[in-house]
Amino acid sequence: MKIEELGIQGVHLVRPQVFDDPRGAFLELFVGHRLSAQTGRPMDVAQVNCSVSRHGTIRGIHLTATPPGEAKYVTCVSGSIIDVVVDVRTGSPTYGASLAIPLDDTQHHALYIAEGLGHGFAAVSDTAVVTYLCDNTYTPGQTISINPLDPQLALPWPDLDDIVLSDKDRTAPTLAQAEALGILPHYTTPHTPARPAGQRPALHK
Repeated sequence: MKIEELGIQGVHLVRPQVFDDPRGAFLELFVGHRLSAQTGRPMDVAQVNCSVSRHGTIRGIHLTATPPGEAKYVTCVSGSIIDVVVDVRTGSPTYGASLAIPLDDTQHHALYIAEGLGHGFAAVSDTAVVTYLCDNTYTPGQTISINPLDPQLALPWPDLDDIVLSDKDRTAPTLAQAEALGILPHYTTPHTPARPAGQRPALHK
């Protein structure tokens, strides 16, 4: 299992080793102590969520207010998605920047997303099944939504003929509006362990 921090602090790409044989394949999708050692953050799983989305669906951008905050470990167990992470932490050196990372059921990569970061994805296969390991349970009234089509953010979504959004996401505030409302988390500098060298997805500003 290889773990590397990407261009936004608190976002790590996990590449598990896949063992193939005539029966199929086996992999360790999540190893808590390895993840914590690499990220410098504990990841005690409190809830596991699963979503099923049809092609063209965009879910997000979502996060949980801090406190309590919520870190996520996201993988696509069936189909394929483009996962998007946005730094919405005021005061962050990468505030407003985003990453787009493909996740699918072939490479079995996963993303660790620290609390305070916005997250969403677009389903690019006919159907995509996504699981989220969360270090906190759902807290009513603490969810923050940012409009995924905010023109100022210009998030790197894939080209989709027909975008499917929930009413909540379609009417969510832009990042600037959310900042004006004072609902965004503030950046704090965590311990940052050494990260291995490797190619990282482009950072979008």
